[in-house]
Amino acid sequence: MDMSFPLVSAPALAAPPAAARRPTGNDIDRRVRAAVGRTTGTMSVASGLLAAADWAMNLTVSPGKQMELGLQFLDYVSQVARYDIACWIAGDGDTRRFIEPPAHDRRFADDAWLQWPFNVLHQAFLLYEQLWSQATHGVSGVERHHEELVSFAARQLLDVASPGNALLTNPVALQRTYAEGGQNLMRGFGNALLDMQRLAAGMPPPGAENFVVGRDVAVTPGKVVLKNRLMELIQYAPSTAEVIPEPVLLVPSWIMKYYILDLSPGNSLVKYLVDRGHTVFCVSWKNPGADERDLGMDDYLRLGLWSALDAVHAIVPDRKVHALGYCNGGTLLAIGAAAMARDGIDRLASMTLLAAQTDFKEPGELGLFIDEAQITLLEAQMAETGYLTTGQMAGAFHMLRSNDLLWSRVVSHYLLGESGDMNDLMAWNADATRLPARMHSEYLRQLFLHDDLAENRYIVGGRPVTLGDVKLPVFLVGTVTDHVAPWRSVYKLHYLSPAEITFALTSGGHNAGIVNPPGKGHRRYQLLTSGAGESRLDPDRWLAAAPELEGSWWPAWHEWLRSRSAAPADPPRMGIAGERRLEDAPGRYVKEK
Repeated sequence: MDMSFPLVSAPALAAPPAAARRPTGNDIDRRVRAAVGRTTGTMSVASGLLAAADWAMNLTVSPGKQMELGLQFLDYVSQVARYDIACWIAGDGDTRRFIEPPAHDRRFADDAWLQWPFNVLHQAFLLYEQLWSQATHGVSGVERHHEELVSFAARQLLDVASPGNALLTNPVALQRTYAEGGQNLMRGFGNALLDMQRLAAGMPPPGAENFVVGRDVAVTPGKVVLKNRLMELIQYAPSTAEVIPEPVLLVPSWIMKYYILDLSPGNSLVKYLVDRGHTVFCVSWKNPGADERDLGMDDYLRLGLWSALDAVHAIVPDRKVHALGYCNGGTLLAIGAAAMARDGIDRLASMTLLAAQTDFKEPGELGLFIDEAQITLLEAQMAETGYLTTGQMAGAFHMLRSNDLLWSRVVSHYLLGESGDMNDLMAWNADATRLPARMHSEYLRQLFLHDDLAENRYIVGGRPVTLGDVKLPVFLVGTVTDHVAPWRSVYKLHYLSPAEITFALTSGGHNAGIVNPPGKGHRRYQLLTSGAGESRLDPDRWLAAAPELEGSWWPAWHEWLRSRSAAPADPPRMGIAGERRLEDAPGRYVKEK
């Protein structure tokens, strides 16, 4: 059987130097778009205006919808008035709500919001949110993407207007100000000045300097056993006398530094695996600059996944690999597994995907920022620099979770004067990475925009791949509050592959649900296996059928791996035979700024 990987070639995108040719119309347009992107925070004004016009024009010719909204508004006004009168009659002892906030909305959780007039204020605001939700949904004729954009924009504007964001309409802040004689506002002013200074200087949030890579985080002992222009491969030293023979290869996302999987020792998935007898390898992606602008998805497959598998095979020969991919690293792993299955390459024992999408038809709210106009704007900016920075993406991610990431900070840091403690996950989140121009454009167009992988059109080695060829046992993890890879989208692998799939749905979000060590409180997950070739439950039926378990999903995954591995044996050597110079983990690429 041929064990070589499919040939992946990527034609160069290099253009003649600008001085050697006259600028074309496309060059001028690209420069204008890049300037627009810098002004708008990489948000496409065209997409927003088209969506608003589509919604407004169709609402204008929908008198029935207008009538419903008008009647609903009058009903809401009546409800608020009746509630206000009932509260006056009942006095301060009445702590009723006639509308409860969504379970994830903690803005009005404090009992101070139950006192008049703040109870009426926040209840009216919640009703107003409901009214706008109805106004932006269900308007006949509006394109779905436009409907989602308008609804999202309305939520952003309403978030700004929340009574919790202003001192005079926030009872918690008023109580704190009275109790402390305004000292909280002085501290909040200081916090705001410090944040602005650090932002202007390009510095991470206060406290991030206490989590140094290689000293406080990413400290599991190991060696860099392979290095190329795109990644370093780390092999971790064994901590047990015998190890499970089948190695584990971790393929993290290239949108993040790898050490989210090796945070401080108590939060490290790598250390957890090593301490339980696994031989662990992990890809550490290079933080690309302008020199890497022409690296594409094929390069990430060839220089990343397949080069890593070659090295693991050289160190641990005659053993199949348990491969894990996280976020878009999981998407890359699924593409590679499909190509290997197509070409008869049998190197994987199993595949684990963490918060990784393979079907992008419903990618969640992140899809709001992915359409032709938005991608063209991003491509114009990347053409100037050769890469996309995390800062250029930060606006979209903050808007997706504006209450959690923005307004809650405004309230706690500036109104209440609190200084939040930095932790390892927060410090990691502030350790920004970049994305090569070519790769990011291909990723957005081929996967998000055209959904080529799920539609069996994704090309590897000149031929399309299909996830239907993947027959490996799969452990699939989704997280309940994931805004980047919603669990229902992650779940769709069930419909693309006939493999045995064990799906774990865990509490938490895209990062906190994965960094989920045993022993932490308030963690739970659901787990259920669908056998190979069996009919699949839809997500709602799965949710009802899967038993709910307390604690972390890590032990369940470890047992799943162990049940698909041979008996423990002596540890393999460190590094590839004949390679004498081995650099200590975490290597150099992870430290690049």
